[in-house]
Amino acid sequence: MSFVRKSLGNVLLSIGGVVLVAALGVWQFYVFVTFPDAQGGAIHLWLAIGATLVACIAGFFVFSVFLRYDRDDEMHITSSPAR
Repeated sequence: MSFVRKSLGNVLLSIGGVVLVAALGVWQFYVFVTFPDAQGGAIHLWLAIGATLVACIAGFFVFSVFLRYDRDDEMHITSSPAR
C-alpha cells in the first residue's frame, strides 16, 4: 500500500466531506437569491463562492490521492550489465 491508506471508510468520509461543503455552498446561494434586500445578501454570495471553491479544490485533492497510481506495485526492470 502507498502512504495514504485506501480504505473504504476514508474514501466515504472524504467524499462525504466534499458533498457537505458543496451542499453548504448551494444553501448559501439559495439564501442569497431569496434574500429580500439586495445589499444584505452579498455576504451569502461570497460564502457560496468560497464554499464552492473549497469543495472543488478538496474534490480535486481527494480524487487525485485516492485514484493515483500505486507506487508500491510498480515493477523495476533492470538490464544486464554491458560487456
